[in-house]
Amino acid sequence: MRIDIITVLPEIFESPLGHSIVKRAQNKGLVEIHIHNLRDYTTDKHRTVDDYAFGPDAGMVMKIEPIFKVINKLKAEREYDEVIYTSPDGQKLTQPIANELSIKNNLIILCGHYKGIDHRVREHLITREISIGDYVLSGGELAAAIIVDSVIRLIPGVLSDETSALTDSFQDSLLAPPVYTRPAEFNGWKVPEVLTSGNFKKIEEWQLNQALERTKLLRPELLKRLE
Repeated sequence: MRIDIITVLPEIFESPLGHSIVKRAQNKGLVEIHIHNLRDYTTDKHRTVDDYAFGPDAGMVMKIEPIFKVINKLKAEREYDEVIYTSPDGQKLTQPIANELSIKNNLIILCGHYKGIDHRVREHLITREISIGDYVLSGGELAAAIIVDSVIRLIPGVLSDETSALTDSFQDSLLAPPVYTRPAEFNGWKVPEVLTSGNFKKIEEWQLNQALERTKLLRPELLKRLE
């Protein structure tokens, strides 16, 4: 997989994309991540990427010209499955969306900034808009990093145990059951006996019941997907 990220703040990605699972995925050659500074595609000496909005509204808007140039350049070099824009009014990021994106070959992610981008970009260049929640960030860089992380960990070979991602919360519209590790008793607090019984059938039943109980208690709206 190849992911191209377009941003006005490329330095933000140095840490989230340079460590842990995302870094290992790149080192293994399972994914390529390329960061493009939008200011490199401007024509004026000040490298301006924003301008005042038409109308009375306050706030600056990202200009169409540099965005068009970088996306056009990338699309001339290869085909892209999606051109994603990080936006608070986009489709809410969910595990099924991450699953879907993980089987794509090439993705472009455009990070929103300021008051937003010229709407013509959204009308003619963007194929998908994704939000990570009902709140507004200073820019789309953190949202892009979250999208990238949620997608990359699902690519076969990225995790040392490939079945691990399949048992994550939300994969089956349920929250994950509680997990424990050694020691079996600490400070008088014991691991549930069923988990140390060696009876895998009973363990699976316990895990399902726990997942259902936790989902009912903490995220009951998820159970509607199972109806």
